[in-house]
Amino acid sequence: MRAIVRRQFGGPEVLAEQEQPRPRPGQDQVLIQVRAFGLNHAELYMRRGEWGSVAPVSGIECVGTVAEDPSGQLAHGQTVLAAMGGMGRTVQGSYAELVAVRRANVVPLETSLPWQQLAMLPESYGVAWSCLSNCLKLQAGQRLLVRGANSALGRAALDLARYMGARTTATTRSASQVAALRESGADRVLIAGATLEHEQAGEYEAILDLLGNSSLRASLRLAVPGGHVCLAGFLGGLAPLEAFNPLADMPSTVQLSFFGSFNFGEPGHEMHSIPYQELADAMASGRLRGRPAQVFAFGEIRAAHKLMEQGAAHGKLVVQLP
Repeated sequence: MRAIVRRQFGGPEVLAEQEQPRPRPGQDQVLIQVRAFGLNHAELYMRRGEWGSVAPVSGIECVGTVAEDPSGQLAHGQTVLAAMGGMGRTVQGSYAELVAVRRANVVPLETSLPWQQLAMLPESYGVAWSCLSNCLKLQAGQRLLVRGANSALGRAALDLARYMGARTTATTRSASQVAALRESGADRVLIAGATLEHEQAGEYEAILDLLGNSSLRASLRLAVPGGHVCLAGFLGGLAPLEAFNPLADMPSTVQLSFFGSFNFGEPGHEMHSIPYQELADAMASGRLRGRPAQVFAFGEIRAAHKLMEQGAAHGKLVVQLP
């Protein structure tokens, strides 16, 4: 089978297409014929060696069809999506024609969505739903602030929040993306560093911070008493927050949580609890508006990584296999 292999740690040039043996699924795995996969910043960190020792074949999510299920639970040809479960980290990932995925991380679907659009669901929409519903407890009519909204996860969160009936504000560093963020679901768009600094403390019932530790103190101050702040991204870098002091930095009764999709498939984070079928149906009917920012061919992985690394993706990048 064809696979994209990382020859060493480094830039996009270290990724190369190679022939690899066909994976043999274990009893607790499903072999998936990959039709498309989304790109994620986690794969940049893996490629650059910032996450230590990882599998040579990257990729933490995919959509496709069942090629083999040793348990017999899933029929050959069944449409499925998959995310995490060690893919790209401890086991070979989805940058390949075939990938063996832990069964707990595979979800069957009935949908006519094209592969490139379905590929937005496993990670971006799955994480967005987990953050909005489980961490932020978002309700219709509440005010949500999404920091780092120009990312794939940020745009998915805006789309889902609009679908859920929330009032949404997005932040971005790029004034050229205001119209696109409004189309994604933002009622209001703030330019980070220009208009955001004038926001009043206690403005939002829910804040989704995708920038990371560098913006966390400010995010906590923007929440209403009893509000929720969820940290779910590190677009501003992986450096830890220095000298964080809850006494000084956390307003009383504001609740802080973190969500990492590496928990997908673990007890308490079962993937079947995410309403992927509802999300696919809503996307097929147009009630969810998500579309890939750009679709690449398998052999264009270096160009896709370069665009993502430059911060110029402006949404979800997808690789589609023939």
